[in-house]
Amino acid sequence: MKRPLLLMAIAMVVVSFFYFDLNQLLTLEALKSGLSQFKVWQVEQPILVAGVFLLFYVLITALSLPGAVIMTLAAGALFGLFWGTVIVSFASTIGATLAFLASRYLLKEAIQKRFGHRLQLINEGIQKDGAFYLFTLRLVPVFPFFLINLLMGLTPIRAVTFYWISQVGMLAGTLVYVNAGTQLAQLEGLSDILSASLLISFAVLGLFPLVAKKILNVIKARRVYAGYRKPRQFDRNLIVIGAGAGGLVSAYIAAAVKAKVTLIEAHKMGGDCLNYGCVPSKALIRSAKLAQQMRHAQHYGLESVEPRFSFRHVMQRIQEVIRTIEPHDSIERYEGLGVDVIQGYARLIDPWTVEIARNDGESQRLTSRAIVLATGARPFVPPLPGIEDVGYVTSDTLWEQFAQLDIPPPRLVVLGGGPIGCELAQSFARLGSTVTQVEMAPRILVREDEEVSELAATSLQNDGVTLLTGYQALRCEKTADCKRLIVEHDGKEQAIEFDSLICAVGRVARLEGYGLEALGIETDRAIITNDYLETLYPNIFAAGDVAGPYQFTHTASHQAWYAAVNALFGHFKKFKVDYRVIPWTTFTDPEIARVGLNEQDAKAKGIAYEVTRYNLDDLDRAIADGAARGFVKVLTKPGKDQILGVTMIGEHSGDLMAEFVLAMKHGLGLNKILGTIHTYPTWAEANKYAAGEWKRAHAPQRVLAWLEKYHAWRRG
Repeated sequence: MKRPLLLMAIAMVVVSFFYFDLNQLLTLEALKSGLSQFKVWQVEQPILVAGVFLLFYVLITALSLPGAVIMTLAAGALFGLFWGTVIVSFASTIGATLAFLASRYLLKEAIQKRFGHRLQLINEGIQKDGAFYLFTLRLVPVFPFFLINLLMGLTPIRAVTFYWISQVGMLAGTLVYVNAGTQLAQLEGLSDILSASLLISFAVLGLFPLVAKKILNVIKARRVYAGYRKPRQFDRNLIVIGAGAGGLVSAYIAAAVKAKVTLIEAHKMGGDCLNYGCVPSKALIRSAKLAQQMRHAQHYGLESVEPRFSFRHVMQRIQEVIRTIEPHDSIERYEGLGVDVIQGYARLIDPWTVEIARNDGESQRLTSRAIVLATGARPFVPPLPGIEDVGYVTSDTLWEQFAQLDIPPPRLVVLGGGPIGCELAQSFARLGSTVTQVEMAPRILVREDEEVSELAATSLQNDGVTLLTGYQALRCEKTADCKRLIVEHDGKEQAIEFDSLICAVGRVARLEGYGLEALGIETDRAIITNDYLETLYPNIFAAGDVAGPYQFTHTASHQAWYAAVNALFGHFKKFKVDYRVIPWTTFTDPEIARVGLNEQDAKAKGIAYEVTRYNLDDLDRAIADGAARGFVKVLTKPGKDQILGVTMIGEHSGDLMAEFVLAMKHGLGLNKILGTIHTYPTWAEANKYAAGEWKRAHAPQRVLAWLEKYHAWRRG
């Protein structure tokens, strides 16, 4: 019963404050007009005025009422810099603590009970580093102090800790505001506004957050680097570990701006994308697509034939494609650009030192002002009993292990229904394998809208893939003449015989083997970084798959720019990574491309949207190419042409998406796309026609009705 009464009392005081317009007393104009009278009272009763002022300040702060800034200026005007700072420092801290305690007493139990599972990470962070978080918020006034008081009351931080951190953290800001108040007290006319001392005070007010942030960074750095001795000189400006997309771009940028940079790679230059991922898989997809077109040549007025080929030759072509692209990422090219390339295994010794076990057997240590970790990711292999006994391949290892086969694996199981699993399942089915694809979720491609998943599933099934969704893999078994995957569905076990098993259930960041643990760099399925891609140590950055949140080659390159620029020039200006417009494509046939929100994401986030849809069976070029299937679906803000997201499924979707990516990046709406000339007949017209569908749905019907009457009148 006490809580409701207290809450009611606080509410009545707050309502009364605004009802009687008491907030008008706490304005700059009121302060100036009443300053002379306050001065008289202060001379007559200095202790009483100071005490009443302190109590009133405590009340204002405790009830989270507006006016604390004016009160602080008034303190400087009435009591001078020293006593004004003392009074405000104690009054603001006492008031803040009372607000903190009220929030804890009235709200904490209910909030933690209802949202405790969501607040668990926050609670753990406050218990571990609550004092530092609070000091940061007090020193750099990004959020209103009253909001900090109330929110901190909901956390486990101790009241004593809250009090003394607030006292210390707010002191610098209090001093600046009180000093400004002392200058306001000297105003006698408009000309005094331009006095040097007053301008300096307001300049300090403006610079205070920047200075405070700099001080905070220094304090944090001293805390983080405690126990390490920073070198006086460095061998390099930047060391990059890993020569995939993220590492190559980071090293390229550093060399371009004439920094001394070393790139370390233990295996192949170009990383997973060139050697095991994007490039070989797309070469395989192209061969498989051609084989399928030959089977269905009658669709184009030709004679259908069953393609005859050596699977060994298909795999050889894939290696030729890789070799053709390799020079783009080669050691020779990057050394020619000015990058020092070392082949070997790197390990962090301290925040500035990297030890390299070179592939030639030598060992060396290099120091660097900054380090970029771009170590990539690897396929995840589920811990199924018996999987090692039956043998398996992943999207990384299949290119080598299948290279000597004359025919594709006769019976192939693909474990996983994500993009990689779908691409491989369809390709091998088109090349002649009997493919069974197993997915634990109720549908494949669960990140896409349900209708997209259904269309993709139909396409895979039409190509001969046996699609088992809602099936959980339990174990693998091997006998003298048979390998089997045991799955469960609707409580019943089922055995799937196979010759080869591809694990395509996702990829995990490479986090072991190069010193993260020794330095205490935090990880959670990826290296934990801030908005600038800094790790626990501000001079060590992470980019690409190892940093997340997106495991795409183009995202790794995107992050690499930020990592390199922040590493080399962050002492001048840091840039936050921009993840607003990230496209991706699943290269099945038909292709599935996305950027921004789809419908299921918008619904999950409670974002209002409109859907505009254009079906590709109406596109002239799609009909001419015999590929009139799929659609373009655009999500926009209700009643506006602002694009929230686009989903495409159809031929060349990955290429067509670029126009929408550009539009979203630069804030262009569907009207701009509609007003842009697109060549006829091309697939790109689908984008314009989708914009036209939106325009038609938002045509001004009332205006059109009047225009119809106008034209009728014109005809007489």
